[in-house]
Amino acid sequence: MSPAKVPEGSKRGWIIPIGGAEQKERSPVILERFVQLAGGRDARIAVIPTASKLEDTGDRYRALFRELGAGEILLLDFDTRRDAFEKGRIAELEECDGVFITGGNQLRLSTMLGGTDISRKIREMNARGVHVCGTSAGASFLSEHMIAFGEDNVTPHARSVTLAPGLGLTNRVVIDQHFTQRNRLGRLITALAFNPFLIGLGLDEDTAAFIAPDQTVEVEGSGTLTVVDADHLKFSSMDQAGPEDPVSMLGLTLHVLIRGATFNLHTRKASAGALAVDKA
Repeated sequence: MSPAKVPEGSKRGWIIPIGGAEQKERSPVILERFVQLAGGRDARIAVIPTASKLEDTGDRYRALFRELGAGEILLLDFDTRRDAFEKGRIAELEECDGVFITGGNQLRLSTMLGGTDISRKIREMNARGVHVCGTSAGASFLSEHMIAFGEDNVTPHARSVTLAPGLGLTNRVVIDQHFTQRNRLGRLITALAFNPFLIGLGLDEDTAAFIAPDQTVEVEGSGTLTVVDADHLKFSSMDQAGPEDPVSMLGLTLHVLIRGATFNLHTRKASAGALAVDKA
């Protein structure tokens, strides 16, 4: 489930994973920015609450986006895989400027939506400029490689993470959420031990990575984005490790970024942004 090809003359939409527990009332800067990207008062936003078992999740986000000034909010829930092949729902989705995927359980998303017409449509829409945002479980689901579940700890070991296919909007990153709050550095590093090509994005609560069409990641929100990069990995013991053994990895690069900082997924360079200018 790789990203769809960008049509000639088009520009990919923003991809926006949120670490969960984003501000919804006092200073909801992340959601406000998403609404503005999608068109503000002219925005038509699809909310997909499939990850959540709570019946009111979709309604709560629909009311919230209305308060933030979005023009129209479409609620699209999928209780079965069959729902994700319905032509009527696909046609409704295709008219939207933004797609928002709520939190819950990311395995519900992969099992309900993975490999369906709806997931293919979302990838196609993002390739031609539609912005896609996901919070918590919805954030993990956005990339091709998804952390399905794992153990919360700081020490990487082979059994600390299980990976599954995600939506596939990007194949450059693997995303973890509630990152600092749930002590998830170890499982993100383990995910990179399985696939060092990836860049690990660990998102705190109320923190988002706004991934621009040019592959620049912009940090928004009140917490931190932890970037773990294995591009210069010199050694990994993953191939020798038993399920409970700790894993050694030499040459990892780690950045801790806050609001206003950036990271380029092409060059793998981080910038403090305006903070560095202010300090100078």
